[in-house]
Amino acid sequence: MEQKKIAVVTGASSGIGAATARRLATEGFHVVAAARRAERLDDLVNQIGPAATAITCDVTSDESVAALAAQVTGLDAPLALLVNNAGGARGMDPVGGGQVADWQWMYDVNVLGTLRMTKALLPALEASGAGTIVTVGSTAAFTVYEGGGGYTAAKHAQNALVGTLRLEIAGKPVRVIEIDPGMVRTEEFSLNRLGDQAKVDAIYAGVKPLTADDIADCIAFVATRPQHVNIDRLVVRPIAQAAQHKVAREPS
Repeated sequence: MEQKKIAVVTGASSGIGAATARRLATEGFHVVAAARRAERLDDLVNQIGPAATAITCDVTSDESVAALAAQVTGLDAPLALLVNNAGGARGMDPVGGGQVADWQWMYDVNVLGTLRMTKALLPALEASGAGTIVTVGSTAAFTVYEGGGGYTAAKHAQNALVGTLRLEIAGKPVRVIEIDPGMVRTEEFSLNRLGDQAKVDAIYAGVKPLTADDIADCIAFVATRPQHVNIDRLVVRPIAQAAQHKVAREPS
């Protein structure tokens, strides 16, 4: 492996994670692409080339995260960047009919997954002398909406984790950054949530949403600022989306 600073990207098998892995490789990082689906990771790393390494990891598993941390800290290069991107949403149930299993999954992936990865890699980030943690949240981290109780609760909690971490490690050489996207269309997020392509198409009808590459661009920007510059929180939406409930759509 070339002597480059290491960037770990979770949820790298598709969408924002895959786009971020590709982009960070062009910024001079050696990217550790982490996700559950080994075959997809291998395809991604083959696309990127020698500037990337695939490590299969499930952020909902303490053992899996510990194994990744051991592999990363064993690499002959400093860990400079952790991108906590793994996450997701399930269902649009109202609170009164909320599926507990879906809520538990969303909390485990979005909140506890961020906790596990941050705990495991924070010592190496600090030891590098110039570390950065970028957590991909959502505008759901500060806005609630009908049918989004489980997801917004998880993203609010993730935001609280990030803000608390920033306070707790003030004075240490690790930046703590949050990216909160609005409407982003990726190949899996909404389909996994709704399970129906027609419903997914209706969400984006008449709108040019953000893409995974747009968010990867934002992540690369905040991660490559001078180390004394900490962009606490970056909220990014498509121009058509003024708020969760205010979207300007072109007529069909």
